[in-house]
Amino acid sequence: MKIYGDKEVWLVTGSQHLYGPGVLKQVAENSQKIAAGLTESANISIKVVAQETVKSPSEILAVAQAANSNPNCVGLILWMHTFSPAKMWIAGLSALSKPYMHLHTQFNAELPFADINMHFMNLNQSAHGDREFGHVSTRLRQERKVVVGHWATESVQKQIDSWCRVAMGWHASQNLKVARFGDNMRQVAVTDGDKVSAQIKFGYEVHAYGLGDLQKVVDAVTDAEVAAQIETYKKEYDVNPAIFDDEHQFQMLKNEARLELGMLKFLTEGEFGAFTNCFENLTGLTNLPGLATQRLMQQGFGYGGEGDWKTAAMVHICKVIAKGREGGSSFMEDYTYHFGAVDQVLGAHMLEVCPSISAAKPKLEVHLHTIGCRNDIARLIFTGKAGPALCISLIDIGTRFRVIINEVDTVNPPQELPKLPVAKALWEPRPNLEVSAAAWIQAGGAHHSAYTQGVTADEIVDYAEMAGVEALVIGADTTVRNFKTELRHNAAYYHLKDGVYALISL
Repeated sequence: MKIYGDKEVWLVTGSQHLYGPGVLKQVAENSQKIAAGLTESANISIKVVAQETVKSPSEILAVAQAANSNPNCVGLILWMHTFSPAKMWIAGLSALSKPYMHLHTQFNAELPFADINMHFMNLNQSAHGDREFGHVSTRLRQERKVVVGHWATESVQKQIDSWCRVAMGWHASQNLKVARFGDNMRQVAVTDGDKVSAQIKFGYEVHAYGLGDLQKVVDAVTDAEVAAQIETYKKEYDVNPAIFDDEHQFQMLKNEARLELGMLKFLTEGEFGAFTNCFENLTGLTNLPGLATQRLMQQGFGYGGEGDWKTAAMVHICKVIAKGREGGSSFMEDYTYHFGAVDQVLGAHMLEVCPSISAAKPKLEVHLHTIGCRNDIARLIFTGKAGPALCISLIDIGTRFRVIINEVDTVNPPQELPKLPVAKALWEPRPNLEVSAAAWIQAGGAHHSAYTQGVTADEIVDYAEMAGVEALVIGADTTVRNFKTELRHNAAYYHLKDGVYALISL
């Protein structure tokens, strides 16, 4: 079974009645073979299902409507095996609410030069059938991914898989619920925002709960359940033996197990995929969840500190896109800098960094926490795995949303950090800290981010395009001058796109 279970992407092939039953029969057979080949490929993470060849406006509209209403269909791959006059596609594409990728391929890889005739030419004419289709997609001003090349090659299949993963992320976004335990950190701007506009753009719902709602569920966790959970900790982590010899520390660990089980029950029963909390709002709880939050993230939940629901949602979406891949995803914060021969960023948070990014088996220890509440709290301590990563910030800039992506290279710290009792990652932002930080600040990026080593910048750009929002990449080629120009151009574009175009549509 594919890693996304019963979810699927539909392969919809375009043709027309002009070619007669013989050609159309071959088109249908070839489409089935392509779908089966993609599904069987180890490069593809989701099932690809061929639909009936569409040959008329009514058939195209029908398959679009069927895709819209099918909960297992997360997107469509559209391909023109023959010429398919694109005015036939206008009604269907206009009605389609699922994302689609345009695959510019053909069934055969090589031309049979010695035997090629007009029958072969009429059957295999994606070269101009797809251009006709692309024209009307552009006329409709529709964002879509275009992948070019033979469908059986590894490079094309990996591009298809990348888009399918983003379609799964978009599906998750459309069905996501975020629970906010408490409110936003007081006086903080960037973690707040317009939750109604976010639901319109990204699909996810954000619901607030008082701490008393959570406390009831946490308090109902039994001592037996707590004891069983602690046995799990012993198996999965390097637990400091002093915790079990010290009554106070052991109680702190039991507090964390109870919090984790209670929060898991609350989130699961409420069908939430992400959550937030705030160290300023803990009434009724024993402490700010540390280990509990880390483990919930490791299980796939998104998280945002201090009420940061946008980052919580993005962390969950990254985890969905990266499912089955090497490299984890976590809530993160740019905490402090190392200015040296190569400037570096030490990322961390008070407690809540996901162990999916760890380079080694995490240590479980109890240490004093002094921000917002003064408590000894159990937490996992580790260093992030070296390698390429992204820091992603979704922000609300008042009239619209913006996604900022910084490509970074995580490195091993040159020395141990024995007195820092939190999980952390050390990275070198591209192209360097001077440019990346200036560009990030110019764009209004948050101090929080979704940190991931399992998702590419192109995939986050694809996600932003599905949502119709701005995406900015800070990478090796970025300069502050060009970046500021891009910001100005984007401001004009999105003002026209969301303003004038919207008025025209009315």
